[in-house]
Amino acid sequence: MEPQIPVPLRLKFAGYSVHALTASGAVLGFLALLAAIDHRFVEMFIWLGIALFVDGIDGTFARRANVKETAIAISGDTLDLVVDYVTYVLVPALAMFQAGLFPLGWGTVAAGAICLTAALYFADVRMKTDDWYFRGFPAVWNLFAFFAFLLKPEPWITFGLVILFSGLTFAPIAFVHPMRVVRLKLLTLLMLGAGTVLAVAALFWNLDPPGPVVLGLLVVGAYFLLFGLFRPKSQD
Repeated sequence: MEPQIPVPLRLKFAGYSVHALTASGAVLGFLALLAAIDHRFVEMFIWLGIALFVDGIDGTFARRANVKETAIAISGDTLDLVVDYVTYVLVPALAMFQAGLFPLGWGTVAAGAICLTAALYFADVRMKTDDWYFRGFPAVWNLFAFFAFLLKPEPWITFGLVILFSGLTFAPIAFVHPMRVVRLKLLTLLMLGAGTVLAVAALFWNLDPPGPVVLGLLVVGAYFLLFGLFRPKSQD
């Protein structure tokens, strides 16, 4: 057995700093949770948006810092899932419950379905395919909640969609990972950037933006929702 080569202190610092960046998402999730409890939903989405940004960049930093070698005491994968469950699942489920977006008396059922199916999904070792697509609906309930607040459908429609997407969590269909899937990556990143700008505009208008902004967000949402349906056959 070969002796382990000590990791230089500066590399350890870089590795653990990346883990700290990932963990900061939990703080952002807590701030979003407080905003949701107080019905400050625009502020909540701002915190969730910052958390989503952190989640989008920390993987790149983790790979550059080689955290699996320089910060081995912490599992970046586990840390990421813990933070994602707070920001992708728990906060948006509570927000939709607090806002009364579900039928009277059925909010607990809807929020419970979100929390239960997402917990199982995050623990599924088959979550990602070999070409970095998500297998099944990737429990991005933060984005679902954003569109629910934006479009304000009838409560029973929102409830039905929650049940549908909860079921799709376990469906053998693919959803694109915008940062990892290589196919049409430039177009995907452009759509991601456009969606970000439009989402910020929607928040500026207090989640009641003009029609063109809503239409643009629907186009972006449809792109990410349907992209996986046209995935070339590859190994799973």
